[in-house]
Amino acid sequence: MKLSADQAQFAGRIGHEFGRPELLVQALTHGSISSASRPDNQRLEFLGDRVLGLVMAEALFMADPTSTEGQLAPQFNALVRKETCAAVAREIGLGDVLRLGRSEMKSGGRRKEALLGDAMEAVIAAVYLDAGFAPSRDMILRLWGERITTVEADARDAKTMLQEWAQARGLPPPAYVETGREGPDHAPVFTIEARLQSGQAASARAKSKRDASQQAAQSLLHSLNGA
Repeated sequence: MKLSADQAQFAGRIGHEFGRPELLVQALTHGSISSASRPDNQRLEFLGDRVLGLVMAEALFMADPTSTEGQLAPQFNALVRKETCAAVAREIGLGDVLRLGRSEMKSGGRRKEALLGDAMEAVIAAVYLDAGFAPSRDMILRLWGERITTVEADARDAKTMLQEWAQARGLPPPAYVETGREGPDHAPVFTIEARLQSGQAASARAKSKRDASQQAAQSLLHSLNGA
């Protein structure tokens, strides 16, 4: 398989020459256009999430030998969360080369945070499977760049900020309730609702309960701050 001109340019932007270009093609293929002969990027996304996690855990661990687990955990969460993956994806123009179905394109799929974050993780897995851990680590560290050293300023995730908002007003911590689950067992989509005792709530859908909870918390924070 040969990469298209756009895909080859994208490979150049991430700094990797693929020996198995079909891995990159799969990483850029969304489920809305997949088929039996054209697999989507969900399995790669699963693997890429774990590779990214190991790279970030190692980078943070080595950067400051004095950091405690309590200090490292929120920094790690900030670096691997879907919003950060999507931000990196935008910087390298990943949305421009995503392979999407017609309906997903019409609904702005190339700009959707969840799609971009998932595809970024899939690209990481593609590089890992193509060349091994060291090249994938080098790519991640290069693309995440200064985020790794400046993460302290943005270490609090949405769930942490929502809990602090509630505590500052004398409310108990927010509850996160699973209100729906769709899709096959190997690729479920969860709906999680973030609820405050005061009655405010917001929901979000994602492929993991963690991401759905974070997105629900973020949505609720937006509505609270805009109120």
